[in-house]
Amino acid sequence: MIKDQLMDKFQTKTAVIGIIGLGYVGLPLVLRYAEVGFKVLGIDIDPSKVHALNAGKSYIRHISSSAITHAVTQCGFEATTDFSQATKADALIICVPTPLNKYREPDLAFVTNTTDALVPYLRSGQVLSLESTTYPGTTEEELLPRIESSGLKVGKDVFLVYSPEREDPGNPDFVTRTIPKVCGGHTPDCLEVGIALYSPAIDQVVPVSSTRAAEMTKLLENIHRAVNIGLVNEMKIVADSMGVDIHEVIQAAATKPFGFTPYYPGPGLGGHCIPIDPFYLTWKAREYGLNTRFIELAGEVNTAMPQWVVGKLVDGLNRQQKALNGSHILVLGIAYKPNVDDMRESPSVEIMELLRAKGAVVAYSDPYVPVFPKMREHHFDLASTALSDEVIRSYDAVVIATNHQDFDYAMILQHASLVVDSRGVYRQDAPNLVKA
Repeated sequence: MIKDQLMDKFQTKTAVIGIIGLGYVGLPLVLRYAEVGFKVLGIDIDPSKVHALNAGKSYIRHISSSAITHAVTQCGFEATTDFSQATKADALIICVPTPLNKYREPDLAFVTNTTDALVPYLRSGQVLSLESTTYPGTTEEELLPRIESSGLKVGKDVFLVYSPEREDPGNPDFVTRTIPKVCGGHTPDCLEVGIALYSPAIDQVVPVSSTRAAEMTKLLENIHRAVNIGLVNEMKIVADSMGVDIHEVIQAAATKPFGFTPYYPGPGLGGHCIPIDPFYLTWKAREYGLNTRFIELAGEVNTAMPQWVVGKLVDGLNRQQKALNGSHILVLGIAYKPNVDDMRESPSVEIMELLRAKGAVVAYSDPYVPVFPKMREHHFDLASTALSDEVIRSYDAVVIATNHQDFDYAMILQHASLVVDSRGVYRQDAPNLVKA
């Protein structure tokens, strides 16, 4: 049987693993499959990424170039922009972005375009796995008909699964191998093949009954975080109005050994999942005549946080008899979370946009992002500002937007005219400090 032959290839590690999309999700998978002895083929539409990888160079800070070099020279990994090479792979794992469009609706163009590019090169005896976060029904509604348009029957000739990515860039406590892998198949045979695909590389594979269940699982994980962050952000605003330190409250509440999980406020949501995933579900729910009011309310709170931070900055400048218009503002940290170079959906950038729109002269400092990158919606011709006592003193205000461990926070508070802390870095009070 085709299924048995394919599963045997995974068990004996003679299968070729194809990874489409070589970013924060795809590249760790490449390294993991190479590490356990598989031949890995990487496909990406970006020639610069392909060239860098084949030269043994990493473009993601927390992934070392030595790891890439080892995969290329010792494990036979190669990257290409040529989708026709996909026919060589026994597994095709799609790890491409699923952003929102300007109307906050799902943009599946990367998924559908990738699938369309693969279809001409599909053959009997392959499994295709989608890892991109999306709404329930995507695998069956978008990928299934495209695959079967080739004449191949899913569940018999080829196999289709959905297995959501769970990468947490820069988190040393969890790596690709140790993060349990949820997997749902279009048919029972598809699920068996999916389990066989991931089991050699992942310590625990968690099967679910369908691709829709797997898609919903990913959304629940991230909506859970988005809603709770929205709650604590709203609590921060209330606590601020009452003169209460929300971080002290969280710290105290977290001593309860049951029924409470601490979440922390910030300047808004960032990353490739949490700011986006709730909108995928709310959009799909409308197809069923449902309104996800709870989820949407949390989204409204979180989306408003950059404006809240700017408002606190205005208050601080006003106390010093300064206007935001014309002030020189230094934003510290523009990655979406501490100690990574990942800029996706970063609230720091939204803060910069708001400041610029109000007439401020904006600069940034981020040791992980030396030059402001090309982004879909945000454009700044800036490079990271090196910090010193003199540099800090030269700005009207410093906004801590991302709390990288590299910053010397004592020096910053000592020399800044005004510090706006949106991350709870400082627990003490100071005349020049505004907690946001």
